[in-house]
Amino acid sequence: MSKNVVIVFAHPLKDSLCAHLASLITARLDEAGHSITFADLYERGFDPRLTANERKAYYADAYDRSAVALYAEDLVRADILILVFPTWWFGLPAILKGWIDRLFVPGVAYDHAPDFGRMIPRLTRLKSCLAVTTLGSPWWIDWFVMFRPVRRILSRAIIGTCAPQARFSMLSLYNTEQLSAERLAAFERRLGRKLERLI
Repeated sequence: MSKNVVIVFAHPLKDSLCAHLASLITARLDEAGHSITFADLYERGFDPRLTANERKAYYADAYDRSAVALYAEDLVRADILILVFPTWWFGLPAILKGWIDRLFVPGVAYDHAPDFGRMIPRLTRLKSCLAVTTLGSPWWIDWFVMFRPVRRILSRAIIGTCAPQARFSMLSLYNTEQLSAERLAAFERRLGRKLERLI
């Protein structure tokens, strides 16, 4: 069965490792016959800055999402969300963080509870979210020194809150400044297996 897949790509370089992985993901899903929306945030000139009006509207009766309406429509109708990005300083690139700030908002990703308790999720169609990222650091620093901050934020705070029914998974390619062809090929095979399970 064909699924709506939204791929959000956040890297400024067209010849980057992330671009290669995003291209691989897109080709695999296209071959499988899925409907793909590919959002290259840099190419589209996405403005990551949450505006004053957007922030003021957080608690208004109707949140103004007109500036990001097309992105919001893609997100709401997605069955699968795939994020492809580099991890910089153990965090998200600013443009991707801004995409989250401006898209995971009331009326799109969640609603406020009447008593401002636990948020009410709105991304009920989303079944899976896959994050694919690259890091220059070795795996043990991310796991045992930093405690995987990007994974925790995405899986618990963002997807876990706005789409709790969605399966979250993350593939991280470490030590990319010393990446051999063999290690890249092994990661690509792992990514291929993950995509097969995802779809």
